[in-house]
Amino acid sequence: MRKFWQKNKKTASAFIVAAFLVFVLWFCFWPLNKVVEAPGEAINIQPMVKIQGEKPLKNNEFMITAVSISQARPYSYVQKLFDPHIDIQNQNDVTGGQNNADFNNVQKVYMDSAINNAITVGYQHAHRPVVKSYHGVYVLNVFPQSDFKNSLRPADLVESVNGKQLTKSTEYVNYIKSLPKNAPLTITFKRDGRQMMVKGHKREIVKGFNGIGITMIDDMSIKTNPAAQIQPGQIGGPSGGLMFALQVYSQLTHHKYNIKKIAGTGTIATNGQVGEIGGVDKKIIAAHKSGAQVFFCPYVKPTKMNLALEEGHKTNYQVAKETAKKYAPGMKVIPVTSFDEALHYLENH
Repeated sequence: MRKFWQKNKKTASAFIVAAFLVFVLWFCFWPLNKVVEAPGEAINIQPMVKIQGEKPLKNNEFMITAVSISQARPYSYVQKLFDPHIDIQNQNDVTGGQNNADFNNVQKVYMDSAINNAITVGYQHAHRPVVKSYHGVYVLNVFPQSDFKNSLRPADLVESVNGKQLTKSTEYVNYIKSLPKNAPLTITFKRDGRQMMVKGHKREIVKGFNGIGITMIDDMSIKTNPAAQIQPGQIGGPSGGLMFALQVYSQLTHHKYNIKKIAGTGTIATNGQVGEIGGVDKKIIAAHKSGAQVFFCPYVKPTKMNLALEEGHKTNYQVAKETAKKYAPGMKVIPVTSFDEALHYLENH
């Protein structure tokens, strides 16, 4: 009887150990259909920016701020309990339903566009020559209501619509607007270097609006004198535009500012307008950890209409101010709507 008990006891102990090990493996490694968003790094962009014949900046450090995105696992929920800056989101909410390859391609397109816009703004403000050339438009997103939802993918390069070889997204939008409802459309595009063609129709995308059902961004290249190059490594997305523009301008003009560590975020258009981004609360934390003295933040007027469309019904600046007040009280958050406003602040403080 004792041998039987001892044998069962050993079996039970082995089962408990095995079950515990399975639980630990599940808890630590099982991938969920969610992602973890957390503060990333504030990165000095000087090593990324090369301008022929121009020396690197020594007195000032411009930093872009990033949000860390990683695969969620069961233990992520425990991390969230102890870190108020961690968010766990549905994967589709972050990627827009795109697979990893499409999502990464779109982020690269966004970054390439941000780099070209930043160099353009920096050179124009420094009164240096820059020539822009447009080659077509990239697909960023295809709506479910679109006739092309199963044939076009993010990062496809549109070369023509109905044989019209237009070069800017605004030109394509105006052309498609001019067509009647349910007009046939033939789109020629490139994917991975291969030319392809698809057919469909103009459709009602939302009630009262007929269109093609895709969002686009211009494929633009630039030539500058002196030559400039920005190599962001693995960083993607459009939110580094403002800081890249400030770095390029300051390197060209040899400007020196009293503020040494300058962080920030925001998209940049070729006219210098600064646009909002995502994850600004996490970028505030990243900037503070890196010792930034100021943080440039996109500003839009918080009207009733704007707030209805904003994530959490708060603007970038409102979220940034609240986060800094609580977690980065020594860092100044500076609202800007344009490159000129950011530059004016640096030159007068």
